[in-house]
Amino acid sequence: MFQYLSRAADKPWVPGPYAGVELRILHKNEETGAVTVLRKFHAGVTVPAHVHPMANEYVYVLSGDWEEEGQIHSTGSYFFAPKGQKHGPHRAATEVISLTHFDGPLTVT
Repeated sequence: MFQYLSRAADKPWVPGPYAGVELRILHKNEETGAVTVLRKFHAGVTVPAHVHPMANEYVYVLSGDWEEEGQIHSTGSYFFAPKGQKHGPHRAATEVISLTHFDGPLTVT
């Protein structure tokens, strides 16, 4: 049996680091600050180019259309952004839900 169980339906949506982005925190490692979250990007939201200085970011698009550099990435797309590397801007062409893991604290600069 797994030592930890989290049911997304039992977790509230909380404001993310940008307007129009919400998070459901599925798990947080209190020792490392790592988090696994569902992220909801409202349709039309643009997240500016940014850096996560303390964590690698792993993203799997569960639903929706994500636009970056003129390309649309849909359901089933996977992204990786190394710690300290600038990425974005990202635009939610439709509402986007992603499963995202940060292997350290979720900080943005």
